[in-house]
Amino acid sequence: MAKVYRPYCPEQDFLLPPSLREWLPEGHLAYFVSDLIDQLDLSQIEQHYEREERGYPPYHPHMMTKVLVYGYCVGVFSSRRLEKRLSEDIAFRVLAAGNEPDFRTISEFRRIHLKALEGLFVQVLQLALKLGTMKLGRVAIDGTKIKANASKHKAMSYERMLREEQRLREEVKQLLAEAEQTDKDEDKRYGRTKRGDELPSELARREERLKRIAEAKKDLEERARAEAEQKQKQKDGDNRPGSSSGGKRRSHVQPKPKAQHNFTDPESRIMKGADGFVQAYNAQAAVEPVLQLIVGQALTQQANDKQQLLPMIDAIKHQAKQKIREVLADSGYCSEENLRKAAKKKVDLYVATGKQKHNQPAPQSPRGRIPKSATLVERMKRKLMTRAGRAIYARRKIIVEPVFGQIKQAQGFRQFLLRGVEKVRSEWALVCATHNVLKLHRACTA
Repeated sequence: MAKVYRPYCPEQDFLLPPSLREWLPEGHLAYFVSDLIDQLDLSQIEQHYEREERGYPPYHPHMMTKVLVYGYCVGVFSSRRLEKRLSEDIAFRVLAAGNEPDFRTISEFRRIHLKALEGLFVQVLQLALKLGTMKLGRVAIDGTKIKANASKHKAMSYERMLREEQRLREEVKQLLAEAEQTDKDEDKRYGRTKRGDELPSELARREERLKRIAEAKKDLEERARAEAEQKQKQKDGDNRPGSSSGGKRRSHVQPKPKAQHNFTDPESRIMKGADGFVQAYNAQAAVEPVLQLIVGQALTQQANDKQQLLPMIDAIKHQAKQKIREVLADSGYCSEENLRKAAKKKVDLYVATGKQKHNQPAPQSPRGRIPKSATLVERMKRKLMTRAGRAIYARRKIIVEPVFGQIKQAQGFRQFLLRGVEKVRSEWALVCATHNVLKLHRACTA
């Protein structure tokens, strides 16, 4: 007797049109993203299309936003990969409801509405805090280096620019002399109407490289001048009123010989990350300990975290609309100035004053009174040596560090797609928003 199998008729059509809501199990992330986006205010995106009545009707902003947000949630960031998923993946087809925008449309939607998509972070965060009736008390702050959409091999130092510029000028001068001599020889041989095109093409390539190097030099010089002015302002702030040093300004600042300029993304910087030195940006995040929601985010070109503590505290207040009580941060954020300014904001800091080696025994709790001459850094070091201080600071690494691992490993976001600090800043906000969406989904389905 032949084996009986379940019915399998791939050529048979549906007798009735199926419902897209039946294609995925209940509680699927795609449904959660769809319902969540429907609760958000997308009027800023919609106004862009409502002002224009000409042309073919555009795709619905809610559908495009859902596809983009869900893509970032599941690690599909490229517009071409999103187009492919829209024709092959059930979850994407459910969200698009039969629409199949091509990669150019998806890319253009992201480019046009980048600032509006950046605002989704605040909306999702506010909704999450409201649903969970959460009051922020303790947060942990940290930064991570994320690769820019540029190779460090496309960078050139200021010192090399000077050498390359001199070499190219000499080559251009030589090529001009050869071109002039060639013109004279051809005039004698063929007449004045004949000309050769080989040398001018070489000359154009070298002149174009000279132009790009000149622009890169100017950028490095302006960057060095801005850094010098910032240091001077900080120095003036520490001087007493009427000090003569406050009025001095350096008219010309020479960039450091090793200062780098990247020709692919000039606003990215060489930074030391987990994989060594990379062309990257410094992404900052503040995380609360209950659901590991990102309650504050920012992005900077500075490789050092020392200047990011106060801006991150302000970012939490602006984005989460709440005041925080305690802030945990590693030694990269520690400085006398940071501790002094944070005290004025009435924030209780737990900031490491130095790195502790692995397998090193915990320091003994201090005894006796703190000397009156002790600096704020010394007082912080003593604070973290107490039993309570050690217990509170130990929570930092299990609050904020796993978040970067989840973004880079689970979501697969290891490199920015966009170029330029403003666009990258918006993309990082979108990544943080999708991280919070995933946390909300897990909390709701737990």
